[in-house]
Amino acid sequence: MELTTRLVSVILFLLVIRVGCSASPHHWRKKRVGEPCKKLVFYFHDIIYNGHNGKNATSAIVGTPAWGNRTILAGHNHFGDVVVFDDPITLDNNLHSPPVGRAQGFYIYDKKDIFTAWLGFSFVFNSTQLRGTINFAGADPLMNKTRDISVIGGTGDFFMTRGVATLSTDAFEGEVYFRLRADINLFECW
Repeated sequence: MELTTRLVSVILFLLVIRVGCSASPHHWRKKRVGEPCKKLVFYFHDIIYNGHNGKNATSAIVGTPAWGNRTILAGHNHFGDVVVFDDPITLDNNLHSPPVGRAQGFYIYDKKDIFTAWLGFSFVFNSTQLRGTINFAGADPLMNKTRDISVIGGTGDFFMTRGVATLSTDAFEGEVYFRLRADINLFECW
């Protein structure tokens, strides 16, 4: 009986090790990601309020460091500035094209020595073609040609979706206007 108990214990131990090894982080990193279930491309246009463009501005500085103010982005790579936005989303790179939704959220300039930001925002759609939201969050190293940001969920047509958006700066006009291209690859679509 004692031999049987030991044999069962050894088998259970080996089984636990086998299951533990197959569930280790090393194992899931080897998984290949399949093709996206949906691919989308949008442009969003950000016009920063500068004290003179209140009629056209789509974003505003709402927080600044001690050396900044709310109408001019702070020095030191804008470190410490918090900006909220409600930008139009278009299907092409023309600011005057009909918007298909709004990009709503915030970005924080989060490094003093490098020009970079952290983003948290949603694409909000309410049209006959698209309804619902796509939600994004992550670091945006602005000096990189392309940057990946996480798609962390959605509602409506994009219910519980996840994926990756590749952002690229499509246009930049000083510290007043920039346009981002968002190439979105969704890997979980419901």
